[in-house]
Amino acid sequence: MGWLGPAELEALKLSLRVSFWATLVTLPLGIFVAYALARWRFPGRQVLNGLVHLPLILPPVVTGYLLLLTFGIQGPLGKLLAEFGIVVAFRWTGAVLAAGIMAFPLMVRAIRLSIEAVDPKLEQAGATLGASRLFVFATVTLPMILPGVIAGAILAFAKAMGEFGATITFVSNIPGQTQTLPSAVYAFLQVPGGEAAATRLVVISIVVAMSALLLSEFIGRRVAARVAGS
Repeated sequence: MGWLGPAELEALKLSLRVSFWATLVTLPLGIFVAYALARWRFPGRQVLNGLVHLPLILPPVVTGYLLLLTFGIQGPLGKLLAEFGIVVAFRWTGAVLAAGIMAFPLMVRAIRLSIEAVDPKLEQAGATLGASRLFVFATVTLPMILPGVIAGAILAFAKAMGEFGATITFVSNIPGQTQTLPSAVYAFLQVPGGEAAATRLVVISIVVAMSALLLSEFIGRRVAARVAGS
């Protein structure tokens, strides 16, 4: 990528790093929450559903500010983590947290739709044979929803790559530390002559987003065909 300058390349690498970890860390929780919303009936289910989708409704800056209040040095969780030497505010790890929270609703929704497409009778059949709920999930449910899990992870990765508002509010825009691709575009547009660099990063953003959407759509069709044929 010789056509990218050092600052642009650094921002791209950091975005890939942040998006990768944001997706990887939230994926197990996303599968669990999606399964709970799709299969379980419990008090507070609608509250949980609302909390999961809240980042899609709130302005991203508000989400970032809430993260700053909670995980900042003076915040309740931030102060507790600081006692163990863990600081996330104004660090790349904070960008992972912000991106993961903003991408979480898309991940959960894709996985939940995949779980709801699986016939519960298949899971019940495994349970009647004496298998534990966890074993049934691992051997029956998970293989059938795997394309949906992959699609959800891809959408979450793309969303994390494009996250801006919550990230810049929570971890600022520090070159080489917290300046992700969207933050770099914003920074380049603030200086004279930065339009060319911003345009190159915009092109990369569009390519990544479109690739993720097309791949997710392809996998979604595979899921539909697989369920219909089962």
